[in-house]
Amino acid sequence: MTTLLTRKTAAALAGLALAALAGCASPAEKGGPEAVGSNGPARPAKAVPAVPPGLPGMPPLLDPNDVYAADRPGKLSPVVKDFPSRVYVPNTTSNTVSVIDPVTYKVVDTIPVGVQPQHVVPSWDLKTLWVNNNRGHTLTPINPATGEAGKPVEVHDPYNLYFTPNGKYAVVMASMDRELVFRDPHTMDRVKTVPVSCYGVNHADFSADGRYFIVSCEFSGELLKVDTEKMEVVGQQKIPFEGAMPQDVKISPDGRTFYVADMMAHGMWVLDGEKFTTPTLLPTGKGCHGLYVSRDSREMYISNRGEGTISVFDFPKNRLTKKWTLPDGGSPDMGGVSADGKVLWLSGRYNGEVYAVDTTTGKQLARIPVGGGPHGLAVYPQPGRYSLGHTGIFR
Repeated sequence: MTTLLTRKTAAALAGLALAALAGCASPAEKGGPEAVGSNGPARPAKAVPAVPPGLPGMPPLLDPNDVYAADRPGKLSPVVKDFPSRVYVPNTTSNTVSVIDPVTYKVVDTIPVGVQPQHVVPSWDLKTLWVNNNRGHTLTPINPATGEAGKPVEVHDPYNLYFTPNGKYAVVMASMDRELVFRDPHTMDRVKTVPVSCYGVNHADFSADGRYFIVSCEFSGELLKVDTEKMEVVGQQKIPFEGAMPQDVKISPDGRTFYVADMMAHGMWVLDGEKFTTPTLLPTGKGCHGLYVSRDSREMYISNRGEGTISVFDFPKNRLTKKWTLPDGGSPDMGGVSADGKVLWLSGRYNGEVYAVDTTTGKQLARIPVGGGPHGLAVYPQPGRYSLGHTGIFR
């Protein structure tokens, strides 16, 4: 009897030891051909991805914690590395594009385009600059290698232009038509029209995984959330400010927060894109309009068009840290950052000029006369693997 109990005790202890080992094993180790204590083969453990899968076909982020990791100084794609460095300025009331040499600060060319050009937009593949002739209902292609304009393409009401992160579609912000129009990114043939109930769709940015994008509706003070793959509006909300006029949209480097400039609320709305809950306002200055991220992903430059200033938001500190004032005033609007990250270029919407500003000191480097009503200028080329549109959102 003593021998039998000893054997049973030993067997029990061995079973407990095996169970303890199984409890310490990883899911992969547990999923071997025979699981301890089971009556048959164990089911293979399901692999849990570190991050949610992105939009099908979208190039993966270089750094999951920084959507702008591909935009470091001088990190030009082989596609654009031989393009001459230029600043392309659409003049809405002159129906031209002024071309500036950023070294000499001189206008070196003036390109006739269609009626009311609003933005100059780099294509997803980086090979073409599209001039959005809003009231002319055309897109004028410019070859950035030669600076020559091609034959205009008929596209109705192209106020602004974006590209899905996988390069599958161009998305036209048809402001007056109250539509988001998904098109072929090369031919611009219409693929799907998405009517919207808000007024004045104009700016947007995409989530880190590319699966949705946030759109501002200027004239009704609303925001939309759009499913990229389904090409459907999945969320809509009114901004909690009487007379709100949302403008530029930009996502934070970590992909957690969207910022929406508002020229009537005089600041940025801070939005959780995933939850799409009510945003909160961060005052910046009168006529808050354009948002541009620095090359090191640490700061964002905010143009305050109504007071001639530029606010600087520090992402790690999560607060505004500086404010630069343009000498002699001005109306800083839309623009972009130079390839080396040293100069912020902004159009002077109501002054017929362009401003070049040192991104370290805030000092104005130049004021350059251009045509009438300069708007969404593009600095080109810029670092990045592909373009999401507008005046240059690169990833």
